[in-house]
Amino acid sequence: MKYYLCLGSNSGNRGKNLDTALNRMVQQGMKILSCSSRYETEPLGMPGQTWFFNQVVEVETTLMPSDLLAWVKATEKKMGRDLTEELKSRVIDIDILLADERIICTEELQIPHPGLRERNFVLVPLSEIAPEVIHPLLKKKIKDLLLESSDSHQVRLVDEF
Repeated sequence: MKYYLCLGSNSGNRGKNLDTALNRMVQQGMKILSCSSRYETEPLGMPGQTWFFNQVVEVETTLMPSDLLAWVKATEKKMGRDLTEELKSRVIDIDILLADERIICTEELQIPHPGLRERNFVLVPLSEIAPEVIHPLLKKKIKDLLLESSDSHQVRLVDEF
């Protein structure tokens, strides 16, 4: 199954934290198909916090969505993320954005990610590697969602990956 994941870090060595998350994906047996550039992004709803490094990756894995979510939560915890507070600095944050063309709506997991269309820190890197992918609920291309976005938070290119 193919997934798009958004990685974010605004605590410690942000670039190294993204690298560690990517390495853990490979160790889990995920095949990394593509990686966006890295972007430094203004924190959303977290005034005064350090800016994030964000990156979107396309992976292929045999994990089902619920199993991938369990792996994500375990990885975030192992890397030192405090899962008790939502608006706190994060060593790593991994969001499942898309899972093939699937639509999943459970108490634990929503795919496509419900905030995807409103967040430039997701749309910019996602449109870099998957501009033609269709959002399964909105029936719009990712590049068009970016053009329509009203998000005014800054997103700055850090490096090309």
